[in-house]
This record gives sequence, structure tokens and C-alpha cells, in this order.
Amino acid sequence: MLDELYASLADRSTPKLLTQLARFQPLLIDELGYLTLKPEQSNAIFRLMDQRYGRVTTIITTNLDPPAWYVLFANKALVDALLDRLQHRCITIRIEGPSLRAPDPPSSAKPGAPRKSAPQTPAK
Repeated sequence: MLDELYASLADRSTPKLLTQLARFQPLLIDELGYLTLKPEQSNAIFRLMDQRYGRVTTIITTNLDPPAWYVLFANKALVDALLDRLQHRCITIRIEGPSLRAPDPPSSAKPGAPRKSAPQTPAK
């Protein structure tokens, strides 16, 4: 999405693309924190969120706490305005704990090998 927004600057189709993206219901932006944003992309994200604000659902996933957004977007005024809109009527879900992508603990059984069943106690 960000690459499309950036490319739309060259052919001046940004307003049309923003209008299309503003209608998506919902719009999911996954892992915002791992991106490297150009200033033009930061501005486009703000414009998109401004168009969606109070109208349609937007879901953003990130590992960044809101104060870290200032580094990501590198524009304090933009981040202030963006967070103000995003946090106005939002639900924040913070998930803590070990990664769900962590490797499983080593298994003593080889893949495909039958599992040993626990000894059964005779019924009385």
C-alpha cells in the first residue's frame, strides 16, 4: 500500500488512490513498526487516516508504543495529529508474553513415529 501511495505521486493519482483506500471496510495495516517511511509516505498515511477518521474501521498492528511513532514518522506535528485521530475512538489491545513464533520445544519422538501412550489403570 505504501509503495502504491509513493508511486501515485509520480503520476498524480494520489487523490484517486486515497479515495479508494478510504472506502475499504475495514483497512488492515499489518506491522507498521517495521517500515522505513519516506516523508511523502508519512504524509500519505496521515491523509488516508484523516479521510477514514470517524467513518470506517482501520486496524493497525505494530510492536511500537505510541511514543516510538515519532521516530518512525520523523514529524512531531504529524504524529501528534495522527495519534489524536487514531486514539480518539479506538480500542488498543496490548499482547504481552513470549512470541507465538518461537520454536517448539525439542521433541524426543521423531516425526511420524508413533507416540507412546500412558499406561492405563484397569477399571475397577
